[in-house]
Amino acid sequence: MHKSFLAGAIAMLVLSANAAYPESPVRLVIPFPPGSASDVIARTLATSAGAKLGQPIIVDNKAGGDGIISANEVARAKPDGLTILFGTNSALSASPALKVKLPYDPVKSFEPVTSLGRYTFFLYVNSQMPTKNVAQLIQHAKANPGKLNFDTGNTTALVSSLQFNSVTQVKMEHVAYKGEPPAMLDLLSDQVQVMFGTPTLGMPHLAAGKLHVLATTSSECSPLLPDVPTLTEAGIRGFSITSWAGLFAPTGTPKAATDALRSAFTEALKDPVVVATLQKQGFVPLASDPEGLRRLVAEQLVKYRDTIRAAGIQPE
Repeated sequence: MHKSFLAGAIAMLVLSANAAYPESPVRLVIPFPPGSASDVIARTLATSAGAKLGQPIIVDNKAGGDGIISANEVARAKPDGLTILFGTNSALSASPALKVKLPYDPVKSFEPVTSLGRYTFFLYVNSQMPTKNVAQLIQHAKANPGKLNFDTGNTTALVSSLQFNSVTQVKMEHVAYKGEPPAMLDLLSDQVQVMFGTPTLGMPHLAAGKLHVLATTSSECSPLLPDVPTLTEAGIRGFSITSWAGLFAPTGTPKAATDALRSAFTEALKDPVVVATLQKQGFVPLASDPEGLRRLVAEQLVKYRDTIRAAGIQPE
């Protein structure tokens, strides 16, 4: 009788704790600065999901280190569901491929909650380039080996460019920048000729004729520029780099917390107002179960590492 009573009491405590989550505001750590496209995406989702949780979700910008700073902070946080990560391919795919050692494990340090979606990247060339499509870019690059420069302001652009060079067997020289804004400025001024970039910075210059867009890295055409082909449609086979975002908690976070978070964020991803805001940032909403996100992390980690090695880049 005593053991039965004790078991019942424990069960009631568990149910009570589960029902109470979250008892205080949740902190969403993101690896991007205020005002960036990802900041807008994270804040939009946090506002909607927080309303569903019954507690505010506060966005905490921890930019820098290609996402390593933010990912490490969440990996080391108390696993109570009150500190979560807006994780992307920067911290969990690219940085593990580019660094010999990280302060966290991209797979073992986190509980996957749900996928949030996919970023749209476009392949831009400046207006001085005599190329109107991907085939012409490849032809021009092969006719001028080593004379074209591509610039990068983030790890997605870097790895996408490296894989493009590898798959098409062209040789374009890499110029690295500390962020996409300065990279875009030099693309516009013809200091560099080619760039994989986001729609947020690139699209305003298309109408003015300062840039041309040749393709999107997404698996489907973007509603932002529906006439622009995917790389696959443009004839590029074997391009496998995905720019993604997902929600993670520290390993050991109770299932009740991750279930509640997944439910709230999944509902937010269905909200028409939220979806419209995300799509304006070139972000395609996409929820998943935890295992689906876990598989994505493992799969993209391999693809990023393979691309880095094929390019001859040694991890630092």
